[in-house]
Amino acid sequence: MNLSAEHLITVAVIVIAITLLVAAARLRPGPWTDVAAHALALLIVFNEVGWWVWAWQMNALSLQDNLPLFLCDIAAFVAAAALITRAPLLVEMTYFWGIAGTANGIVSPDIGDHFPSYPFFQYFIQHAAIPAAALFLVVGLRLYPRPWAVVRVFALSVALVAVDALANLLTNGNYMFLRTVPPGGNLLDLFGPWPWYIFGGALLTVIFFAALDLPFRIGALSRALSRTERYRPPASPPSPRPRPGR
Repeated sequence: MNLSAEHLITVAVIVIAITLLVAAARLRPGPWTDVAAHALALLIVFNEVGWWVWAWQMNALSLQDNLPLFLCDIAAFVAAAALITRAPLLVEMTYFWGIAGTANGIVSPDIGDHFPSYPFFQYFIQHAAIPAAALFLVVGLRLYPRPWAVVRVFALSVALVAVDALANLLTNGNYMFLRTVPPGGNLLDLFGPWPWYIFGGALLTVIFFAALDLPFRIGALSRALSRTERYRPPASPPSPRPRPGR
C-alpha cells in the first residue's frame, strides 16, 4: 500500500468530494441531481476517451495492453450509462463493480506516474468517478439493488472473465490480471501464485458483493416485518357475558 503524502492527500480529496456529493443528493434532492448525474457521466466518458487519444499520440496503444477489457474500463461506460438511464441492472453493475473492484485502485494504485502528470489525473479520475457514480446512485438517489442482484452481477463478472481469458490467449495480454497479479501489494497476493489467486479473487468477489448487498437485504426484511406488524388483524372482541338470572 502506498503511504506517500501524494497518495494520502489524493485519497483524502477523493473521499471528501464523494462524501459531499452523496450527502447533498440524499439530503437535498432536486433537479440539480440530474445535472450532476449527466456531468459525472460526461466526465467519465471524456476521461476514458481522452486516455486513448493520449496513448495514441504517445504511440503507446497495443492490442496486448490497451483494449477496453479491464474491469475499470467496462465499469466506466456502464457507470456513465447508469447515470443517464438509471436502469436497475446498470445501477447494480456500477455499484458492485465500482465499490468492490474499481475502488481498490484508489487504495492500492497500479500507476508509476506522479502529480501533476496527465496519467496521474486520468488514473485517479477514473478510479474515483466510478465509485462516486455508484454511491451517488445507490446511497444518494436511493436506487437500491434488487433481490438477487449479487447473483446477476457475479454471473456477468464471470462472463467478462471468460471474454478476457480469450483476449489474453489471442493477444498475450494480462486483461483482468488473469496471467499475473497487478504490481504493488494487494489482497490477491494472499492466495499464492497462478492459478490459485484467481480462485481466491473469485471468493473475495462473492464476499465483497454479499457484504455490499447485506444492508439492503436487512432493510428489506425490516420493512417487510414492519408492514406485517402494522397491518396485523385486530383481535376478535370478547363474547358478551350472559345476564345473570333473576
